[in-house]
Amino acid sequence: MYKNPSFIPFEWSNGMLYNDSSSDCPSKFHALVGDSTFVFNKGSSYYIFQYHGMSYIKSDIPLKRNHFAVCTENDMFLHGDAYCKALIVERIGTEASFLMGGPIESKGRLKYIDGCTDSLLIAPWKYGEPCLNHLHFPPYINQTPHTHPSIRIGLVAKGYGECITPFGNIPLKEGMLFAILPENGKKRRAGDGKEYPEGTHSFMTMDASMDVIAYHPDSDYGPKDEEHPMINKTIVRGVSAKHLQNIRTK
Repeated sequence: MYKNPSFIPFEWSNGMLYNDSSSDCPSKFHALVGDSTFVFNKGSSYYIFQYHGMSYIKSDIPLKRNHFAVCTENDMFLHGDAYCKALIVERIGTEASFLMGGPIESKGRLKYIDGCTDSLLIAPWKYGEPCLNHLHFPPYINQTPHTHPSIRIGLVAKGYGECITPFGNIPLKEGMLFAILPENGKKRRAGDGKEYPEGTHSFMTMDASMDVIAYHPDSDYGPKDEEHPMINKTIVRGVSAKHLQNIRTK
């Protein structure tokens, strides 16, 4: 397995590919390949993207190619067909509600950076919780180098490009699984003799577009008990209930 201080690519194989359970946002990165079964454990949420073939939740709920879902132990297990390739990211210590959707669209609904767009496929149920995203890169994108404060687990769902890091560049091709390592306060000397924060990277496309699925183990976004659409638009004598502590549910 090739590794640099920013980016790790993975081959498809059954089981756990990467263990980030010792971080502040503990996660494990799994894959389900072929006619196999993945069992959901208590105390975790599982964010799933079906890249190839089909899998079944509880034996009878089909998850088709380019569709996504989030499950917990209540949903029991995921079973793949003979052609199955599914990305599964386990977020330890959270309990999501079952949700599925798809297929992913041709581009994102939100503007991102440097001409890219993204969609929030599975949003945080509450502020700070995990999310699953679809990033769309049109042709001839050259992203600004950047870092992330927590790990990113990803899959190239369509197209191709390149991950640019100070420590070496990695070709990105359809079906590729990867992890982008977080900035951890450390710097590493690169081939040009300069020091860069670990986790520094950017994505580049050439003559083709690229679509990437990205899991974030945390977020600084989402509804809060004191601020969400229901309470914000409940009006008492002209005042939103979010400002009325005496009537808010304790």
